[in-house]
Amino acid sequence: MNLGNWIGLFTILASIYILWQIRQLLLLVFTAVVIATTLNKLSRWLQRFRIKRPLAVLISVSLFILLIATFFWVIVPPLAEQFQQLITIVPLGINKLNDWLNILKDQLPNQLREQLPNIDINQVIPQLQPIFNQLINNAGAFVGNTFGIFLSFLLILVLTIMMLADPISYRQGFIKLFPSFYRQRVNLILDSCEIALGGWVIGSLFNMSVIALLSFIGLSILKIPLASAQAVLAGLLTLMPHIGATISVIPPMAIALLYSPLKSALVLLIYILIQQIESNILNPYLIARKVSLLPAITLIAQVFFASFFGFSGLLLALPLTIICQVWMKELLIKDILDNWQVENFPPQRDNIDALSKTTNVVEEKIDSEIEKIAENLSEDSSESRVAHSEETSESSEKI
Repeated sequence: MNLGNWIGLFTILASIYILWQIRQLLLLVFTAVVIATTLNKLSRWLQRFRIKRPLAVLISVSLFILLIATFFWVIVPPLAEQFQQLITIVPLGINKLNDWLNILKDQLPNQLREQLPNIDINQVIPQLQPIFNQLINNAGAFVGNTFGIFLSFLLILVLTIMMLADPISYRQGFIKLFPSFYRQRVNLILDSCEIALGGWVIGSLFNMSVIALLSFIGLSILKIPLASAQAVLAGLLTLMPHIGATISVIPPMAIALLYSPLKSALVLLIYILIQQIESNILNPYLIARKVSLLPAITLIAQVFFASFFGFSGLLLALPLTIICQVWMKELLIKDILDNWQVENFPPQRDNIDALSKTTNVVEEKIDSEIEKIAENLSEDSSESRVAHSEETSESSEKI
């Protein structure tokens, strides 16, 4: 390697190191992009009513700030009290489950009881405690630092307003990072990203509302305490597919165990029904038309982004995956792999041998068919000659 190659390698490694150090900042910028894309769609919708762009942006940003303020000042305080009660009640429900299991075990025959393992939930919980502590610490680090949360929110808000004020300039600046012959294609890819991201935001907001409402109705019918807090929790955890659905069902089931195992089973049935409605009705008609993600890919992406960015990466795993999917589909698959010419590869001996063998087999089949046709023709000609000679002999006898 010459000096230029070493300098290029060092530059790449230094860039990767710098990006790794500022990954949380990049995640905040991406959050601002997601919010700006959503508010930009709202601003364009307002412009249809002959509202000028600056006023439409001001209305969109004001509605966003009003929504956040309403959530933290009106909804969060009563929910915080209910969540405190939830933390106290859930361990009682787990202890009740342990008592029910012991009663069920005592009713079994002695031979079957001796073969069953001695499982005590109170002993299992301490073993799982380090895992829960790590999750709680990650979530606490995300929401616990009030000053850090305020600065992050302020940065996201400022970036969002700047992007909304002049989105074309930021878009053109990003496009200029690519070669001139590819900039028009990048512009089309950004349009696809905007459509996919906007569809996901609208679909996710609708899904959160529907799931929270259905959870509240179901828990209220069963008369489960703290139904509103658990319904809001189920709606918010919709942002984390698969993982969020599993976590949201644990608190109401634990509380229902304080009353009866049947009520806990009914809670599980209601949540399964809600998830089926989301998977088979809401997602196919609202999100799958804009974005198509395989369940395994979604789960792998959640684990991947959570390991790199922590709890905030888990929350934003789905929009990050959507953007990556659009770029891989348009750039890697359509522009590179689909246009890859076969002439770029030298012919391989195995392929040539296989082709020659196939050609020989085809030629042999053609020769055999030609021989069969020739035999049939010769048989037909001989039969016609015999018939002609018989006709000639009959005519001579008549004469």
